[in-house]
Amino acid sequence: MVFQDLHRGPWEAQAQVHDLAEFARANGVKYFMISYTDLFGGQRAKLVPAQAISDMAVEGAGFAGFATWLDLTPAHADLMAIPDPSSVIQLPWKPEVAWVAATATMEGALVEQAPRNVLRRLIHEAAKEGLRVKTGVEPEFFILTADGKQCSDPLDTAVKPCYDQQAVMRRYDVIAEVCDYMLSLGWEAYQNDHEDAIGQFEMNWKYDDVLRTADKHSFFKFMMKSIAEKHGLRATFMPKPFQGLTGSGCHAHISVWDLDGRKNAFADDGKELGLSDQGRHFLGGIMKHASALAAITNPTVNSYKRINAPRTTSGATWAPNTVTWTGNNRTHMVRVPGPGRFELRLPDGAANPYLMQAVILAAGLDGVRTKADPGPRHDIDMYAHGYKVKNAPKLPLNLLDALRAYEKDKTLCSMMGEEFSKAYVKLKTDEWNAYCAHFSEWERQNTIDI
Repeated sequence: MVFQDLHRGPWEAQAQVHDLAEFARANGVKYFMISYTDLFGGQRAKLVPAQAISDMAVEGAGFAGFATWLDLTPAHADLMAIPDPSSVIQLPWKPEVAWVAATATMEGALVEQAPRNVLRRLIHEAAKEGLRVKTGVEPEFFILTADGKQCSDPLDTAVKPCYDQQAVMRRYDVIAEVCDYMLSLGWEAYQNDHEDAIGQFEMNWKYDDVLRTADKHSFFKFMMKSIAEKHGLRATFMPKPFQGLTGSGCHAHISVWDLDGRKNAFADDGKELGLSDQGRHFLGGIMKHASALAAITNPTVNSYKRINAPRTTSGATWAPNTVTWTGNNRTHMVRVPGPGRFELRLPDGAANPYLMQAVILAAGLDGVRTKADPGPRHDIDMYAHGYKVKNAPKLPLNLLDALRAYEKDKTLCSMMGEEFSKAYVKLKTDEWNAYCAHFSEWERQNTIDI
């Protein structure tokens, strides 16, 4: 697919910016960060003077793709990152710089394994079904000491620290600064809280079209880390940085609308939990592909310390380990908290902002096309009584199991794109093998006297 064929459609949110050079003149921008996200979620950028942005807007900024986590070799041509003006965000904490997400191309064609390209293609697929997907995310993160080894707040020690007002106010300087920036950007931020582990927080902003949410999510991670560093601290989205404490999820709230964004296609007051037949089918796709989905939504070795964790010090992990759905009940993989939407509680903080949204679209679209049935609803406490559910699949126990489930799921691999799927499985399998080759202190302690 060549770049010129992937033009923007009415299902993708339109920003007012079309000319980056004019944006720079109007807003005092001296530099642009032309940024793309690789397969492992790493954000890669070049800092481009505003005087050069007009040329970059046509030709793109050049990268050696092999130097990042993409399945490319040193012999490949330059990866050209062409900035998407609709995504531009002026850095509130450094307004002479603007961040702009880019479309990865090579020799005039899309790099099909590039995460943002995967998502945009699936947005087009959804549009063919007359659907416009909107999502919100709930990123959780820890604020640590600069070395990343411990909670930055020595007074944050409660057994049940969730919503602790003293603890959140002790980090007011960081949290309020980031929230103020989100408000100034028009994101409609609406709440911030201390989460269920010591040193853990969550910040929320309004849902949006799926590409806009992915761009904001990507920028949020960059912004949160930058502001933490400014204060001499470190923010991490690592799924499980501390044994025994609740891990960091990134729950996704999903609704689907008609193309003009006026009618919620998931809403039907006459149906169970206010979820329309089409909504149930989309949910059915999520349930059908859940085990394979985990390879994308839970993409690291550490991810499986969160979704298969024993009870934490607070009393619950707040993460699923079984493929079940429910009403307003946080112990299941999917909950339907209100009419016309549902919450997928599987993803964690390490999820790639673009691939996470893409795989939700891919699974859901397959569910709509095949009229997938999500199966029976369960309203029990899965943490206390999950053993009573006999036929629900368990989520993968580790990254290798998840990758095998993904590779076996030919429909999902095809929906995500064969080039992407091949590259992703290859590089993530290499990561798993590197982990297995690592010699740990645990091995020494448990084996030395055998």
